[in-house]
Amino acid sequence: MKLLCRLFGKTRHAYYDRQWRVQDQGLKDEIVLQHVLDVREKQKRIGTLKLHFLLQEKLCAHHINIGRDYLFGLMREHGLHIRRRKRKAITTNSRHWMRKYNNLIVGLELDRPEQVWVSDITYIQLKQQWGYLSLITDAYSKQIMGWAFRKDLSAQGCIDALEMAIGKRKYPKNQLIHHSDRGAQYCSKKYVDLLISNNIAVSMTENGSPYENAIAERVNGILKSEFDLHSSKVGFRETTQKIRENIQTYNQLRPHASCDYLTPEQAHLKHGPLKKRWKPKWCKPNEKQLV
Repeated sequence: MKLLCRLFGKTRHAYYDRQWRVQDQGLKDEIVLQHVLDVREKQKRIGTLKLHFLLQEKLCAHHINIGRDYLFGLMREHGLHIRRRKRKAITTNSRHWMRKYNNLIVGLELDRPEQVWVSDITYIQLKQQWGYLSLITDAYSKQIMGWAFRKDLSAQGCIDALEMAIGKRKYPKNQLIHHSDRGAQYCSKKYVDLLISNNIAVSMTENGSPYENAIAERVNGILKSEFDLHSSKVGFRETTQKIRENIQTYNQLRPHASCDYLTPEQAHLKHGPLKKRWKPKWCKPNEKQLV
């Protein structure tokens, strides 16, 4: 070894120092990956940015400090990065005779929970059929307030989700706006009457752009991509239980970059503007809805 080191113009100490660094780096990678897998056990498709935030405290106990780019590279090297799926099914039918309401949230600044609720329906492919998940999400805290999973696209699923959300309100005296697309489910008399009887203002998208209901679309995407709800290999009852568990994990454990990396349940206890920890991406003019 001494002769080889001399041939390359290096000392033996330099050689062994390099070996120690390689061993230390390998151990560091193993520790990081183990914590990544621990988080992914419950949040199977959580993104790398959220992982980077969640791992900071865990890695501090090992005196390990990693950057975002390091984690991206490590995840990519081990095939742990997430591939996004494209949306295929359409769940909104706005070609109907029922009354459509104006958009009340254009330019509205969110500064408290239960100021705006957003709602939407997404699909989940089961073994031999489709299931439809109705969601009510608080736009400020991103907490899922109500949900219902059914085998049909009737208004009843949306009504069930809304009734659950109303029952979970923490600030029932606050003025609240319900925002949705112009789907027949949200324009139905029974649904609108339920909103009005609970003093909830009715707001709807105007031009069909997904940016007009961006928060609801985003929550749908999180549940389907990070929590692997795009399709289900089990039956309706088992899928319903899986949805219940995943929504609980989403509300209680998943930090949101748009809520200062608080979980939805933590953010729902706050008041005042929440710090956004992400860089805004390009969007078309006049399509910004909520600040």
